[in-house]
Amino acid sequence: MRTQVAIIGAGPSGLLLGQLLAKAGVDNIIIERQTGDYVLGRIRAGILEQVTVDLLDEVGVGARLHAEGTVHHAIELVFDATRHPIAIDELTGGKTVTAYGQTELTRDLMEARAAAGLTTIYSADEVSLHDFDGANPRVRYRKDDQEHEIACDFIAGCDGFHGVSRATVKDSITEYERVYPFGWLGVLSDTPPVSPHAIVYGNSPRGFSLCSMRSLTRSRYYVQCPMDDKVEDWSDQRFWDELRRRLDPELAERIVTGPSIEKSIAPLRSFVAEPMRFGRLFLAGDAAHIVPPTGAKGLNLAASDVKYLSTALIEHFQEKSAAGIDSYSARCLRRVWKAERFSWWLTSLMHKFPDDGGFGQKIQEAELDYLVHSRAMSTALAENYVGLPL
Repeated sequence: MRTQVAIIGAGPSGLLLGQLLAKAGVDNIIIERQTGDYVLGRIRAGILEQVTVDLLDEVGVGARLHAEGTVHHAIELVFDATRHPIAIDELTGGKTVTAYGQTELTRDLMEARAAAGLTTIYSADEVSLHDFDGANPRVRYRKDDQEHEIACDFIAGCDGFHGVSRATVKDSITEYERVYPFGWLGVLSDTPPVSPHAIVYGNSPRGFSLCSMRSLTRSRYYVQCPMDDKVEDWSDQRFWDELRRRLDPELAERIVTGPSIEKSIAPLRSFVAEPMRFGRLFLAGDAAHIVPPTGAKGLNLAASDVKYLSTALIEHFQEKSAAGIDSYSARCLRRVWKAERFSWWLTSLMHKFPDDGGFGQKIQEAELDYLVHSRAMSTALAENYVGLPL
């Protein structure tokens, strides 16, 4: 087989890249080591910046998002048992974020790709990348007990932190990482969200909490917990009781509880790999960077990578220019580090750190008080939250 761009990974970033390229007439094949059902079974966040929504509209998959997603005009910060709204739309000239589950976004992209007759190879084992430092890259994989090879002009590594793309160039990468000394215990429940038009972030002496949503009938809640906690130690009742203790009394009273349909503990870390280009191989999304979920930047950063990469590749094929390809890594990393900074700052502001003690809690409360009473600082928060321009 031969194609112009071989895309490794059929998650949202790989699928979005495939749609952007196909729309411009650039042939591409996606290679995914898991099944399609497995990809759709991943439970992920779904707070979309306007830039991401615009990209989905650009490739023609935004209809269901606009029909079923929920636009958030504000976020709310809880500290000292009091809730403080931050009107992100007012502070950013009308910009908002949209709650729309990543699973549904992935489904929309998969269906659009299938309807267009574009090739996706699922259940590809032993994927390996070759000769990307020259003019004729190749991707090899094994499927149905047979060896296969795809010749291509470029390879896009959209296969996440544990994928083959980053592993292949690991010795040529400089890695920057910070691991946080706690995790998030998350619960998904078929209950109405406690705040249907705002995301609620809580800072309390007991630790961080977050109230978000997937739809008007499905909610996603989190509480900070030690990394050595076990999911089985957290009954549903214990979770709901702990969440209420970390919110203001009025909001705690409004929470509608129900059985969890998914419960897990996720570690938090910041990670960046530099550079993001290696000859004719490009890293995008989680293959190149990870942010703590506090700022809801992971999927949105992947989307901006894909926009930069698709523009560069289309420019190469249509205009015979290498300018976009040559600047890809630097352009991405400028935006990546700004998002890393924001996610680190919001994580540091809202969580209880084991060694900070009462002094650290008081410093956080002082900064939060300044944040909600300073329009300049509230605007900086809002600008970063809705997403910096491309």
